[in-house]
Amino acid sequence: MKLVIGNRSYSSWSLRGWLAARQSGLAFETEVVPLYVGNWDEAKGAIPTLAPSAGKVPVLWTEEGGGEGVVWDSLAILEILADKVGRDRFWPKADAPRGMARALVAEMHAGFHALRSELPFNLRMAPIAKPLSPAVRADVDRILTLWAQARARFGQGGPFLFGTFGAADIFYAPVVVRFRQYGVPVPGFAAAYMDAVWDHEWLEAWRGAAAEEPWAIPQFDAAAGV
Repeated sequence: MKLVIGNRSYSSWSLRGWLAARQSGLAFETEVVPLYVGNWDEAKGAIPTLAPSAGKVPVLWTEEGGGEGVVWDSLAILEILADKVGRDRFWPKADAPRGMARALVAEMHAGFHALRSELPFNLRMAPIAKPLSPAVRADVDRILTLWAQARARFGQGGPFLFGTFGAADIFYAPVVVRFRQYGVPVPGFAAAYMDAVWDHEWLEAWRGAAAEEPWAIPQFDAAAGV
């Protein structure tokens, strides 16, 4: 398999796709595409591995059974990988926690637009305490409520949302980064959960690789106050 991702410092969706690939346990190659270099509208069209996604990342390429497969969108990638290795590797086994985990992932995948736009994902920035707009505060409160419910009902088996690391943690990992980078105040249970995600070996590896990347996107850094 080959997973095509964007700059690790900026691409939260790439992080989700990459964590899903790691969670699958399958071997895969990573191709990093520096985003927004030069005339991006033209440049992305010249990158063959991005053609099916119209320049969006991540993109998963597979070869099996004599055919080539391509999947874009991080949730679609996670589900395809779950089909390959067994859904229990990503989702809780029991119906009740599995249903809740799917709802949490779907809400993250489709929502929290104020959080995304006003607290952009950026691992190049030094942590700052940024005042939150009412819209971002509403997103934060909703996320904390979801985390609290998951931890209280189904988190007894470990430090993650449903005990063991899985799809919900993959989708909220970029939120953990945002909360830390922008100094979002959280209660103790959420701080403990965030520490577990931040200290996970895969997120440590992602942060280390991001620090080695030479590319910067000035407009993204300016938005984050870098």
